[in-house]
Amino acid sequence: QLQLVESGGGLVESGGSLRLSCAASVTMFSAHAVGWHRQAAGKQRELVAGLNPGGSPNYSESVKGRFTISRDNAKNVVYLEMNSLKSEDTAVYYCDAGGYYNDPRNYREGGYWGQGTQVTVSS
Repeated sequence: QLQLVESGGGLVESGGSLRLSCAASVTMFSAHAVGWHRQAAGKQRELVAGLNPGGSPNYSESVKGRFTISRDNAKNVVYLEMNSLKSEDTAVYYCDAGGYYNDPRNYREGGYWGQGTQVTVSS
C-alpha cells in the first residue's frame, strides 16, 4: 500500500524559502499523479500544486511564480520548493497521490495522503 511521508516544514521569516519533501513507500511512484495541498487554521484545504506523470506542473494563482513542484522518480520523492514566503502561506502542507491534476480547476484528489508538515511564516 502506498504511504506518503512529508518533511521539511518549519518556521521561516517572511521572504524566506523552504523545501518540502514527500517520500513514497513504493516503487513505480512515478506512475502516480501527485499534489501538494495546504490547510490554514480555520480554513478549508486548498490545492497548491499538482503534477501528472510526464505532465507539466500546475499551480494555484496564490503561489504561481513562487512555488515549484518537482519529483525525483529514482528516489520516489516529490518536492515543493517554496520561495518568497508570505505570512499567508502559513499552513499544514500535505501531499497526495492517486488522483489527477490537469489544471487548478480540473483535478481530483488522490486517495493516498501524508500526515502533513507545518509551515509557519513569521512577518
